Amino acid sequence: MTRIGILGGSFNPAHSGHRAISLAAIAALGLDEVWWLVSPGNPLKEKSGDMAPVAARLASARVMARHAPIRVSAIELKLGTRYTVDTVAKLLRLYPKKRFIWLMGADNLAQFDQWRDWRGIAREVPIAVVARPGYEGAARAAPAMGWLRRFIRPACQAKNWTKWRLPALVLLRFRPDPTSATRLRMADPAWQRRFLPRISSPPSP
Repeated sequence: MTRIGILGGSFNPAHSGHRAISLAAIAALGLDEVWWLVSPGNPLKEKSGDMAPVAARLASARVMARHAPIRVSAIELKLGTRYTVDTVAKLLRLYPKKRFIWLMGADNLAQFDQWRDWRGIAREVPIAVVARPGYEGAARAAPAMGWLRRFIRPACQAKNWTKWRLPALVLLRFRPDPTSATRLRMADPAWQRRFLPRISSPPSP
């Protein structure tokens, strides 16, 4: 069985923090590779108004994933899924010979209860939560943790995740990478132009 970590997100843009989390998770969980699922649209972020086109976000992810066992995927576009619970269900049907574990940062755990059928996600795949600076308190106090806390497994047993009875949650702590997509967008609001040259090129006379 191929052991796959799934890191879903907007990747708006992809950055060194995504890469660092993925490489650390590969080592801690004994993964063969990590799949970055670049979301066509995040229902929790769509009102922000600063979401770059999916083509730019995919391009930034491919650049950041170079020379690493990371596969960048737009499979949600192909599957037509909008919510993680639906994506996970279809992945399990499409790839019965692969074992999946969902990767998320502590910031996502803090709002996990807002995800559609989040308990259903936890019943389908184990979840590995990666600590992020500034979010540990919010993650541990998250409404979802009231239910998930009883399913926490020791981090020292993380490589045995394929044998865990679901639901199962493991909390991982790595050397933090302070990079933030929000800060990157603030520093360069037009970052996507580097990945979509046609946007920055003036029209032909």
